[in-house]
Amino acid sequence: MMEPGLYAILTGVAVLTGFIDAIAGGGGLLMMPALIFAGLPPHAVLGTNKLQSMCGTSVAAWRYRKAGLFTLRGNLPGVAAAFAGASAGALLIQRLDAQVLRLIVPLLLMAVALYTVLSPRMTDADRHARLTDRGYLQVAGGIAFYDGFFGPGTGQFFATSLVGLRGLGLTRATGLTKLLNLTSNVASGIVFAFGGQVLWLLGLCMGAGAMAGAWLGAHYATRFGARLIRPLLVTVSLGLTGRLLWGWFAG
Repeated sequence: MMEPGLYAILTGVAVLTGFIDAIAGGGGLLMMPALIFAGLPPHAVLGTNKLQSMCGTSVAAWRYRKAGLFTLRGNLPGVAAAFAGASAGALLIQRLDAQVLRLIVPLLLMAVALYTVLSPRMTDADRHARLTDRGYLQVAGGIAFYDGFFGPGTGQFFATSLVGLRGLGLTRATGLTKLLNLTSNVASGIVFAFGGQVLWLLGLCMGAGAMAGAWLGAHYATRFGARLIRPLLVTVSLGLTGRLLWGWFAG
């Protein structure tokens, strides 16, 4: 039984993570260590974090859709690929150790940060696509699989791949990222829930906080576009890199 004060603290952390997730992703950098510090078992950390993240991402996705940054009908194949990938990842993580990913992912996040800083494509201008919608399905499914299996950095991977491979401007890519990330959160959340790995009261309290933060984050992102998203994407990517490397070498 958790003390009531922890519910308030974790809900407050969720407001901040919802804000960060709505703009650049990477809120797990704060939320997952906070849940571990609160004493939750590892799989309950993953499952409960998916519930609060799902709540926050749903608000962000709604806000971006309302702003006209993506349509649901045109992206249903990607949604299906993300759902299948995340479900498979969440099933697998409950049977395996994710230790190897903890070393690989920081390298990928460093690449994301470098690409965001150096690439002229990371603006709000749409460019030539290197992959078709159909060609991107495997990428979406793979990133969603990773989200169900481990998670940190999923938003960054979706956003940079949509810019670099699909040719979307950064703000449009961020909007579509929320739809795909919401799908992967729902799929993996269902799997964790059936596995009994979700603390519902805590997750819903944090979810309310994440929704408030996500509304603010999406509001500022749609208002300021790449001027806000790009530096925050770099900052969060580097922060996640440092946090994961620290966790690896500290054991």
